[in-house]
Amino acid sequence: MTTFHAFLGCSLDGYIAGPDGELDWLTVFDNTGSEEFFASVDALAMGRASYDTVRELAPDLYRGMPIHVLSTTLPAGPRPDLGSSPVTVHPDLPALRTALAEAGVKRAYADGGRTVQAFLAEGLLSDLTVTRVPVLLGKGIPLFGPDPGPLRPHLVSSFATDQGAVQSFYRFSADGS
Repeated sequence: MTTFHAFLGCSLDGYIAGPDGELDWLTVFDNTGSEEFFASVDALAMGRASYDTVRELAPDLYRGMPIHVLSTTLPAGPRPDLGSSPVTVHPDLPALRTALAEAGVKRAYADGGRTVQAFLAEGLLSDLTVTRVPVLLGKGIPLFGPDPGPLRPHLVSSFATDQGAVQSFYRFSADGS
């Protein structure tokens, strides 16, 4: 069975991107722990918006890791590689989960605001690492949208970086709380 894990940065006021998807305010901060996190996952699951952003800005960001895109607007199936990463599009979470299980993927990185929200709503997210950086955007794409009800993840660890960001690691129980 595949487990899903998120590793995201957000502004102090809870945005993962600016109003037009801009990330320049975030990329000036060290991505503490990202190398270790990426080494721990076998594949990446992202939404269409994240896919389009990565395709434009950093096509070889994931250095060969298989990318699985959730999209209702792209045709399902293989797409052209993104850098050296093979890309497959899935129309929904059940199709994605089936494909990952068939591929033997044990740990997958869930990336993108709506994708992480969908995994949370379905109780599929095993853990979440959030790095909150000291920037106030005022508006943008929120980390969390409407939740299906109160979720109470367990705080495993938290620390401040040299640049003033705070990184926290949360674990969700098997029942989604």
